[in-house]
Amino acid sequence: MPLRTRPTASVPLADSSKSARSAAFRLAAILLGSGTLHLAKPAMWDQLVPTQLPGEARTYVYASGVAELAVGAALLAPQTRKMAGGAAALLFVAVLPGNIKMAADLLKSDKTTTPMKAGGLLRLPLQIPLVTEALKVRSRA
Repeated sequence: MPLRTRPTASVPLADSSKSARSAAFRLAAILLGSGTLHLAKPAMWDQLVPTQLPGEARTYVYASGVAELAVGAALLAPQTRKMAGGAAALLFVAVLPGNIKMAADLLKSDKTTTPMKAGGLLRLPLQIPLVTEALKVRSRA
């Protein structure tokens, strides 16, 4: 009498799919929140735009805010999640120069407290899990 076994291949897929959906929702929340702040309070982001970039800082702030909102919204829809995961990874890499500039400015300032300087530096490696999480969403969508 042959043994009847339950297929196990679907269990990891279901868990993986649920995990990818949860990761997509987390990234969407981050991007939608950040994008909203970029558009609602652009002045606080202007100084993060590297001066080496051509044009007005505000243009980059608005463009990145719109991009964050678009990618965040796309992460919520299963039909666009794969593309949005890749776009989110690229977006997190694209904003890294601004994060580096923020950390450098905080370190140079005499008005900045030590905890703020530490926070600016600690924020830099946090881009790594954001990028890897976005790539996981892309590969599992």
